[in-house]
Parts: sequence; structure tokens; C-alpha cells
Amino acid sequence: MEILEMLTQQFGQHKVSQSESELYRHSRDESSHPYVEPDFVVFPENVEDVVKVLQLANESGIAVTPFGAGSGLEGQAIPVNKGISLNFDRMNKVIEFSPEDLMITVGPGMTRLQLNEYVNKHGLYFPIDPGADASIGGMVATNASGTTAVRYGSMRDQVLDLEVVLANGTVIHTGSKAKKSSSGYHLNGIFTGSEGTLGVITKITVKLHGIPEKVLAARCTFQTPGECAEAAQAVLSSGIQVMRMELVDAESIQQVNEYGDYSFPEEHSLFFEFAGAPNIVEEEATVVEELMKELGCNNWERANSSKERADLWKARHEMAYAYKHIKGKVSTGSDSCVPISKLAEMVVFGRELLEESGLIGGVFGHVGDGNFHTLVMYDPNDPVEVEKAEHTNEQIALKAIELGGTCTGEHGVGLGKMKYQVAEHGEAVELMKSVKSLFDPKGILNPGKLFY
Repeated sequence: MEILEMLTQQFGQHKVSQSESELYRHSRDESSHPYVEPDFVVFPENVEDVVKVLQLANESGIAVTPFGAGSGLEGQAIPVNKGISLNFDRMNKVIEFSPEDLMITVGPGMTRLQLNEYVNKHGLYFPIDPGADASIGGMVATNASGTTAVRYGSMRDQVLDLEVVLANGTVIHTGSKAKKSSSGYHLNGIFTGSEGTLGVITKITVKLHGIPEKVLAARCTFQTPGECAEAAQAVLSSGIQVMRMELVDAESIQQVNEYGDYSFPEEHSLFFEFAGAPNIVEEEATVVEELMKELGCNNWERANSSKERADLWKARHEMAYAYKHIKGKVSTGSDSCVPISKLAEMVVFGRELLEESGLIGGVFGHVGDGNFHTLVMYDPNDPVEVEKAEHTNEQIALKAIELGGTCTGEHGVGLGKMKYQVAEHGEAVELMKSVKSLFDPKGILNPGKLFY
């Protein structure tokens, strides 16, 4: 019996698709990696559906690639071995909500904005913000973080429990509803960031937090990106727990001004957000303002209202789009993370590489936790530009590893960072491969990702 017939018998035609539009949608994400269409797209509606898919795939040796919102940046959702793309759009419900325990359990297809819309009315919110309206399942799979990582960490710090279906159809739970545990291996940590290679996540229990009483934003500029990084380090050393602290270089500010018809000062900029009790927020903002001015900043500006904050943050939020609208170019980039003391060196190194390449690009990032990005625009039909873009990314990744950091702080490995795994992890890569073989002996779960 053909696989399509077996899938249709199991799930009915409304859960299985081979339409051209669906195959194309599931062939790609937001990265520049080559598209690969799956053979089938399956839309499970519950854990039982996922169990049946994996049992069938395991018996038949067919690849299964989970698909969330398609917002990934390293090709994790691209089904390089074709097979089944498992779309979680229909598993996007709240399963259990316990506001008194500050936790919620949701399906993997629920997005970040959907989750916050549900809990905000109760005075709570989920703080991890990767920028895109990513699915919660995808955010767990890549250990996403984003602009609030300086205070709340990454997804690994927010996950309490996962329901996971293993390659043979076995259903397990990785944690509990307790805020901490010293019982057994830390399975939450193993599956968070595993990119769908060890199991398929079907339920996620995460921590929630109270909405801050007051939020205040501010921005200032410096002469060099290195000075911005040094100023960020000074804020962290002062003990002030900012909500967000972002760097955007002058070239990116200029790009944003042209894109959105803005008039932001075209200098290397730091963006801050403070949150908490009103008196504490005001005090922290004042201390940081004084500290920045002591370090030689210019153009200090602060915003209290939500509209003023939104306007102040436009340069940061619209930066990627400002670059991506350039005709005839596609984007690639890095998301290295280094110890805070090495951040200034890395930011300067990244800017110098971009200048040497002659390509359009910018340096920005969540400098509060040592995570910074480069965005490089290049012509995919020009071999010279392709080589320059790849060289820039490679040098930044290797430099970060050399300084005791990582090639990826939040985007994950996927396809683009596989070549750096041995340099970063050494012999531990073989241990990782052994873990993969233990959980997925036939290699059906998102094959061709993480390592060669």
C-alpha cells in the first residue's frame, strides 16, 4: 500500500495534503537555504494523530519534519529528505491555564502573540520575544530568546514540562508543574533546542510573569559600535536589571530612515527598556542616563507612553525589513554570542568584516546578554558576493567560538551552522550523535540537521 493511501486511510483527506501551494509553503522558512518540498503535508489535531504519523513513518523509514510558523532563520523546517512535513496549525489551543500558579499549557502551534493575547487580560504575559510571531513549539525547538533575554533568559529558562512523541510513537513527559526539580536527567533541557531531531513536541507548559506596572524606554548614541558595547557592559556591571538593551549601528539606522522616512540620528545607537514599579523604573532610567553621559553618549531620549515607546523602538523593530526591501538582494547573517567582556571586540570585528566585504549590511543585537547579529545583503546570482557573504558569516562564527562563545545564541543550528559544531563542541559532538541514535535509531526525525 502506498504511503499516501495509508495516510489518507488513517487521517482522511482533510488532514493530508499534496497541493502545490502547501508543498511550496512547507519547502522553506525565512532563511536563504535552498527550498525542498516534502512529499506530503499532514495536519495533526491531537497527540494521537502525531503518534500515528510517527509509527507509520518509523515503520516505513520516511522522514518527518515538524513545521511551526515557518519563521526560522537556519532552515530547521526545510524537509531536506522530503517525506512528511508535520504542520501544527491545528494544535494551537490552550490546554490548561493556571494563573494562580503562573503557568500555562498550550499546543505547539499556538503563536507567541496568541499566547499573550490570552493571558494579558489576567495581568500576565509570556516574556520571550524573538521578534517574529513564532509558534511556541518552534521557539522551544530552537531555544529561542530575543530582546528580553537580558532579564528572562531563553526558552530553556521558561519551560516547565513538555509532552513529546518519540520516533516509535512513545509519548513521554520531560518535566512537571513544579518550579524546580532535582529528579532525574534534565530532559526539558535536552529537548529544548533539539530542533525536532529527538522527538515531536505536542504540549508545552511554560512559566508566566506579571505585567510590569510601568515601562519606560530610552535611546542614546555613541561614536563607534565598540563604545556602544562597552556602555552596555557598564550597565550590566552596575547591577541594573534592564528589560531590554539593544545595539543598532549607524548604517542600519540610516537604512531604517530611508525605508520608513524617519529622522533618527544616524549614529551608533543603544536602546533601553526599563520595567517594574514606577519609582524603581524612574530611578534606574536616571542612573543609566547619568552613566551613559559619563561615557560620552549623545542624543539621550526617553519615552514613557506606549506610543512614544513604539516610536522610539521603530529603528530596531523595522531594521531587518529595511534591509530586505532592497531589490535584487537576499539576506544572510550571524547570531553569535560571546562573554560580555568580549562583546565590544566582537562588534568591532563584525563591522570591520562588513566594511572589508563591500556588501551592504548592519550590526545589531541583544547586547545585554552578549548576543549580537550581523545582517548581510548579497546578490544570490553573483558568485563573488555569495562567497563574501559566506566568508563574513564564517569568520564571525569562528571568532565567537575562539573567544569562548557560541556560533548561535538563539537562531539554532539547522542547516547553516552544522559546519561549526565540531569547532565549538569537539568530542561532545559524538556524544550528541549517540543521543540522537538512542532517541531516533532509524533517523527519521528531521534528518540532515544539527550535524553531519
